[in-house]
Amino acid sequence: MNDGCGEDSCGCYEIHRDRIAVAVESLPPQDTISGLSDFFKVLGDETRMRILLSLEGGEMCVCDISEALGMTMSAVSHQLRVLRDANLVKNRREGRVMYYRLCDDHVRTIIETAIEHVVE
Repeated sequence: MNDGCGEDSCGCYEIHRDRIAVAVESLPPQDTISGLSDFFKVLGDETRMRILLSLEGGEMCVCDISEALGMTMSAVSHQLRVLRDANLVKNRREGRVMYYRLCDDHVRTIIETAIEHVVE
């Protein structure tokens, strides 16, 4: 219940049951909410975001990513593992070289939309 304190409170002390019902009905299942939260936690890391942004131009190997970002290959590999586990990047092996790319266009769209929002 709203206690009327603070600048973000409405102070009207009226419960709008119709609006509450719409809000509750529009909530996805709890496991979906948890998945979304985990997804945004992965995206919330600056290093992982830099890696994703570097992959927007296309497929890259660990060596190239580490050089582009000024990071060790070990650090890049660790973050790529997190991104792969979150289904944000895919990899493929060509001989001894492992190449990474964005998982799909959804990832690219999320990043592009977020950039548009941030620079507005």
